[in-house]
Amino acid sequence: MLEMRPDCESCGKDLAASESGAHICSFECTFCDDCNTTMHKGTCPNCGGILLPRPTRSMALLEKFPASTERKYKG
Repeated sequence: MLEMRPDCESCGKDLAASESGAHICSFECTFCDDCNTTMHKGTCPNCGGILLPRPTRSMALLEKFPASTERKYKG
């Protein structure tokens, strides 16, 4: 199951699990649309993998399977 990390690793922007706008690689490194487009150009800066749109999780499923609260922004 995806962790659904709560923030962009590059800029710290909040990324709600129930909303679109996040991109992830196969290791779940997570970035916002802006950082993916302007800085990373579809390639994960951590592992070199492809960044793809992260699927959303419905509110009903978030109640049963909550998103991660561990932030990864390194500042």
